[in-house]
Amino acid sequence: MHYGYIGLGNLGAACAGCLLQGGFQVTVFDLNESLAGPLVAMGAVLANNAAEVAASVDHVVTCLPSPAVSERVLRNILPHMKPGASWVEMSTLGRDEVLALAAIAAAAGVRMMELPVTGGVHLAYQGKITMLAGGDKDLFDLHRPAMAAMGDKIFHMGPLGASCIIKVITNMLAFIHLKACGEALMLAKRGGLDLGQAWHAIAASSGNSFVHETEGALILNGSYDIAFNIDLALKDLGFALGFGKEFGVPLELASMTNQTYIAAKAAYGGDAQSPMIAKLLEDLLGTDLRADGFPARLQ
Repeated sequence: MHYGYIGLGNLGAACAGCLLQGGFQVTVFDLNESLAGPLVAMGAVLANNAAEVAASVDHVVTCLPSPAVSERVLRNILPHMKPGASWVEMSTLGRDEVLALAAIAAAAGVRMMELPVTGGVHLAYQGKITMLAGGDKDLFDLHRPAMAAMGDKIFHMGPLGASCIIKVITNMLAFIHLKACGEALMLAKRGGLDLGQAWHAIAASSGNSFVHETEGALILNGSYDIAFNIDLALKDLGFALGFGKEFGVPLELASMTNQTYIAAKAAYGGDAQSPMIAKLLEDLLGTDLRADGFPARLQ
């Protein structure tokens, strides 16, 4: 199948590249044309606009920064999509937004599959990111080969709206783990431990987590560069807290973590990297969390 991919930020570029490496024909577009360069070098076709993508492909994939952008792009592409074409939305959206956008698409005869992912951009470039699909089972089966090119763990979470709930849950857990990781590393540092050894000991313990192994390493390097910013974290925590109210679940740890991110945004700006919530503690105590031998970016 011939896929169109609209939105070539950190995640979108990685996933579009995996589709190309998986043997799919891919036409791409982003408002920042320079982002398409590496993909064109891999064999992608660069379209002049989103409508041109929709008119030339079998199915359209989008990976965009906000629900408002997703709706704007959707309304732009719908009049140009081929009969039988479907829309795969990889952006992180709220459940109500997913259902509203699916209704807009359905009114134009286009079916939607939501496909948020989790695991980090570094795994997306390796084709090993986890894919959380929601929508009709036949649509899931249709796009499974493409999903297998982009990720190695693929879950059909249920009908539309289900995937955005689990994606928000996984992100909420990651942000809470990150706050705990920064506090744990600071305890080790102020306790006089070698931070490198402490990181390895935690990684081999019952207190280990995926976040400790990945973002914890970037904190020790001092780059904090996980390719995911504070504004995006606050957006996802907002979704989580909204679900907590709707479902009657008190989210105490998520609420405290949200306040930490608000403080980090005030200190460093919304474009600052998400792990910089640990820097709040470093600045407060005048104690850095550096150790030798840790990467600036995850590979």
